Amino acid sequence: MDPVLRCKMRVQQVLQVKEADGSVSQEQVDLTAVYGPEGTENAKWSKWTPSASFKISINNPAAFGQLSKGHEFYVDFTPAE
Repeated sequence: MDPVLRCKMRVQQVLQVKEADGSVSQEQVDLTAVYGPEGTENAKWSKWTPSASFKISINNPAAFGQLSKGHEFYVDFTPAE
C-alpha cells in the first residue's frame, strides 16, 4: 500500500540516557519538518507539511547512533491494517 503522506524530517537533537555505569540505555531523538525558501528542493516539503515534530525514544541498542543531529529522513504514513 502506498503512503498517504510523506514528510521530510531533520534530526534536531539526540539525547543519550545513561545508566550509573555509563552505558547507554536509551536515545531520545527530536525531529522537525524540513523547510526551505521558494525555488529550493526543500520548499516542496514545507509547502505541504510546513510544521511537524516527532520525539522518538529508542531502547534497541542495535539502533543507537543510527539517527544523528542534522541528518534528514523521509517519514511515510501508511495505513495500518
